[in-house]
Amino acid sequence: MSLSSDASPMVVVFRVDASLTIGTGHVMRCLTLADALREQGAECHFLCRAHPGHLIEAIRAQGFDTDTLPLQPETLEERQDTPRLAHADWLGASWQEDARWSRELIEGLRPDWLVVDHYALDRCWEEAVLPPGCRLLVIDDLADREHRCDLLLDQNLGRQADDYAGLVPERCTRLIGPRYALLRPEFACLRETSLARRAMPRLKRLLISMGGIDKDNATGTVLDALGDCPLPEDCRISVVMGGNAPWLAQVKDQAATMPWPTEVAVNVTDMAERMVQADLAIGAAGSTSWERCCLGLPTLMVVLAVNQRIIAGALQAMGAGGLIGGSDTLRFALPEALRALLTPNTLTTMSRAAADLTDGQGLTRLCTAMHAHSQAVSDE
Repeated sequence: MSLSSDASPMVVVFRVDASLTIGTGHVMRCLTLADALREQGAECHFLCRAHPGHLIEAIRAQGFDTDTLPLQPETLEERQDTPRLAHADWLGASWQEDARWSRELIEGLRPDWLVVDHYALDRCWEEAVLPPGCRLLVIDDLADREHRCDLLLDQNLGRQADDYAGLVPERCTRLIGPRYALLRPEFACLRETSLARRAMPRLKRLLISMGGIDKDNATGTVLDALGDCPLPEDCRISVVMGGNAPWLAQVKDQAATMPWPTEVAVNVTDMAERMVQADLAIGAAGSTSWERCCLGLPTLMVVLAVNQRIIAGALQAMGAGGLIGGSDTLRFALPEALRALLTPNTLTTMSRAAADLTDGQGLTRLCTAMHAHSQAVSDE
């Protein structure tokens, strides 16, 4: 399937940010989509603001043209003609200023699709920026603001299409739930292998991943708490962190003193393989949850952001993960949670429940939906 014609490739522009506050997940899932679209012949461009902890150079290293929007802290107080969004402070400018800068860049690129993955942007920004004839895909997790999109993707468990009633146009196609999770192709490729090795579970490899930033050092708190946990003597621990993580050096020092062999891997490109080899994960209840589910990796979840509470609660209710609360309760909750998890058949049961939630084909389903919309435009 191609999203481009022989005469002109499809142009797709992404508006997305990463920062110490936002984290890296929004950019990473957009990169996953951009890679897939590029393989189908599309040209992809990114618009990002240079927040502390941004991933602009990482995006460029993947071969995507990226325009940098300036930080404008003096304009954070928006004009009072529209309600202020809950995550407005994540933008680094007023939405009006962001729209002014973005519109100029977007008009020059003449995109067929605009992809927006940002909690601080809504219908007001979209209507101010979207060029005539351009389709809009919004990737969201909150269902807390209006959009004027053609496609909406919310990959979270427990979300219903009706949650967006009145927030998107009636004609909007809504792709809802973990079956649409944007996972890199290697997760689907390794799914069968991963599920097969979990038939006879034994805790020998523990994977710790609190996201690319982990600004509050939940990783260090987990390592502290593991000292009171009943891990087998031959257990090995793998910690995965991002290069921009502010506590990286301290975690490396801490890992060197652990009772079990503990590695700290930075900016890994083999996360799927690491998950396949792991017997248990302790991780943030963010977008990485769907990677773990696809591979049937049992997980104890930590809530590091408000929007992760719904995901974690829904996964626990489905038996697809164990919830150990926030970073403030980790030290006391983790030992008890580990003991409960190591009872007979618990790891197997959790693995099967997680694997039932997503098969790793969400990326293909989204690209198919985009292709259908593009074809509908060409037929008009």
